Amino acid sequence: MLKVENLCAGIEEKTILQGLNITVNPGEVHAIMGPNGAGKSTLSYVLGGRPGYEVSSGSAELDGVDLLDMEPEDRAKEGVFLAFQYPVEVPGVSNMEFLKAAVESVYAARGWDVPSTVDFMKLAREACAQVQLPLDFLKRGVNEGFSGGERKRNEILQMMMLKPKLCLLDETDSGLDIDALQVVAEGVNSMRSPDRAFVVVTHYQRLLDYIVPDFVHVLADGKIVKSGGAELALELEEKGYGWIEGAA
Repeated sequence: MLKVENLCAGIEEKTILQGLNITVNPGEVHAIMGPNGAGKSTLSYVLGGRPGYEVSSGSAELDGVDLLDMEPEDRAKEGVFLAFQYPVEVPGVSNMEFLKAAVESVYAARGWDVPSTVDFMKLAREACAQVQLPLDFLKRGVNEGFSGGERKRNEILQMMMLKPKLCLLDETDSGLDIDALQVVAEGVNSMRSPDRAFVVVTHYQRLLDYIVPDFVHVLADGKIVKSGGAELALELEEKGYGWIEGAA
């Protein structure tokens, strides 16, 4: 599904990713871990198309389609979803308006039946219940006045509604208490399927107790220096990164 080869990218003339390679197949969950400044968030931003990040060389393809030549909104239509570490407020635009416009645009682009208003509301109510957000949140401005946990749950709600192929979760566990973490993890796990893939960026093993990855990668100095199964995250929790060549 996702194939990244020799990706070099950065921001403000500073190269952060330095020849990164990763392949993510349908149905897989890949966790990206590593020390601060390793390039974990940069990888998700570059794949999602966040403005300000420049690619100097390499490639990134989703089902054979070049992502790097596409605008962020076109990547979303192609099936890419990026959950931010710090979801921003969008004052004056209600969650309902935002979700409805996004769903209609994405569904139409993929050739799916665009849900009627009644069907859309049914889907929205079901998603709200699953992430434990009151229906009143649909009437409020996007993330306006939301707590950190509510913002993260709101992004999982958006993911559920948009049904992406590739879900990029950038430190979704950041700032969450244990109850919110479990709700977010349950929402992610409910979306796991043979035709959807996840790349989960995290600092901590605790998230991976709830979202068990198929693969764990250690990122350091802009490239992957070690890969393994879910047990690698446990080893990192115990030993840190100093024992891994290239990660110290």
